[in-house]
Amino acid sequence: MADEQHTSSGPLQRALSRPVRAMSRILNSSATAPPAKPGLAPPEHSAIVDCALYIDGVRQPENRDYAEALHAARRHRGFVWIGLKEPQAAEMAAIAETFQLHELAVEDAVQSRQRPKVERYGEMTFLTMRTARYVEHDELTDTSEVVETGDVLMFIGEHFIITVRHGDASRLAPVRSGLERRQEVLARGPWAVAYAVADSVVDTLVDVAQGIEEDVAAVEDQVFSPQGNRGRRTSDRIQRIYQLKRELMEFKRAVLPLQRPMNGLVTGQLADVPEEIQRYYRDVADNLARAVEQVLYLDDVINSVLAARLAQVSVDQNNDMRKIAAWAGIAALITSIAGIYGMNFDFMPETHWVFGYPGVMALMVAGSGALFWGFRRSGWL
Repeated sequence: MADEQHTSSGPLQRALSRPVRAMSRILNSSATAPPAKPGLAPPEHSAIVDCALYIDGVRQPENRDYAEALHAARRHRGFVWIGLKEPQAAEMAAIAETFQLHELAVEDAVQSRQRPKVERYGEMTFLTMRTARYVEHDELTDTSEVVETGDVLMFIGEHFIITVRHGDASRLAPVRSGLERRQEVLARGPWAVAYAVADSVVDTLVDVAQGIEEDVAAVEDQVFSPQGNRGRRTSDRIQRIYQLKRELMEFKRAVLPLQRPMNGLVTGQLADVPEEIQRYYRDVADNLARAVEQVLYLDDVINSVLAARLAQVSVDQNNDMRKIAAWAGIAALITSIAGIYGMNFDFMPETHWVFGYPGVMALMVAGSGALFWGFRRSGWL
């Protein structure tokens, strides 16, 4: 019965396969190299990292191409797991023709920087997630890259799961090796693999949030500590805060949009997730909620730190202007006295007085001293 299901497709499946076959013919005809045979990976520069057949949670030792593995999976009620790393359009089109993938999902899989989402195409589910990795650094600078992002996309069918990875933010080899040691979970099928990948991605997001929290705390100490502000230019300190703010916003775009797809998987509204797997997704959703709360908290903190630093700059500028105004007032007193006695009139009081010059100098010194004392007492100097 499984062979009959494999050889005879329904009307909906044939309708979905037509645009994929057309796209595959266009891509293959425009390529300079001979087209790849469906089901066989290109011999050079292949994006296939691993391809395995699993039956009852056990990886089969035979080396098969993905077309033969898919046929065996349907015959023995198992599934195929193909791992891809940044596939090209031609190779992705050949895989799409074998697994009857929709052309819109295939186009998204070739391109990176996708928004987290869950989409249904017939009996296949397409899931995209943004990944992130914390970049270790000795000191936060105005050009530090704190967060490295990427994408993980998954095609989930009855007898297959295809994972496509863009970037190195989240590696899936440890996920595969860990699942192969948990045969009871792996035996539940492709949705169990999708859970393990999602769990790994979300756990990494939580780790990134903790790393950014340490950077935010360090910046906060620099802003409010006199020792941290000493010897640094104001522009450098503000630029450092802005850089951390940009990295946090990049991380925020990976975390917050993932809530709706994950809640849809938990409730089964966006995909037909088996009931025994839904409780696993609840654990992933709980960890994601922690990451979301942490991101929102860090966003508020970094906004407060930035506002506090700008307020400090404004206060420092105000203090500088008051000092300049105070010294200008003292200089204005001396200038006014000197200007009056420099007008060269013949009839001026004390012009021919023998103590006129010492008296004027004493008046300048006394007046300047009184103004200096007044400004110092009011905090202007």
